[in-house]
Amino acid sequence: MKATGIVRRIDDLGRVVIPKEIRRTMRIRDGDPWEIYTEKDGEVIFKKYSPIGELSDFAAQICDSLHRSTDALAAVCDRDAVIAVSGGGKRELLSKPVSAELEQLMESRRLYRHESGAPSLPIVDGEGPYSVAVAAPVVSEGDLMGCVLFAQLKNSPPAGEVEYKLAETVAGFLGRQMES
Repeated sequence: MKATGIVRRIDDLGRVVIPKEIRRTMRIRDGDPWEIYTEKDGEVIFKKYSPIGELSDFAAQICDSLHRSTDALAAVCDRDAVIAVSGGGKRELLSKPVSAELEQLMESRRLYRHESGAPSLPIVDGEGPYSVAVAAPVVSEGDLMGCVLFAQLKNSPPAGEVEYKLAETVAGFLGRQMES
């Protein structure tokens, strides 16, 4: 655990303010769910909760099926990080924070397909070899949970209609799966 040197008091309603700098660096947004853990020595630990992260084994199986069907690199992301990858790129993508561009794309809640000549959209922060070919948001009960995507090497030809429809279908399925 990393100490920040910041001390906050609990107000009369039991609330604690998380400093803006920490919220920004940890990508904490209004309405984010949190898990609360307690330790025997009196520590209280808050951990960001990822509902789609609970399905990480299931997401890995879906990515594997998508990869076998299309021979393309498939991934599932929650709102903050890549949680499952199949078809290569695990070292570059798995558990890495999503890029600000992908985060904005997810927030728009629109299907996305990279077009020829358009600038590439990075999947993770930093300079990696992969960009988004197709992305479909996972929405459950009106809340954005993450996205299903197909990746491509930068400057590759655009993905086809099959990848587009598969991403849309799997994202819808994951959204409904999380509702039950």
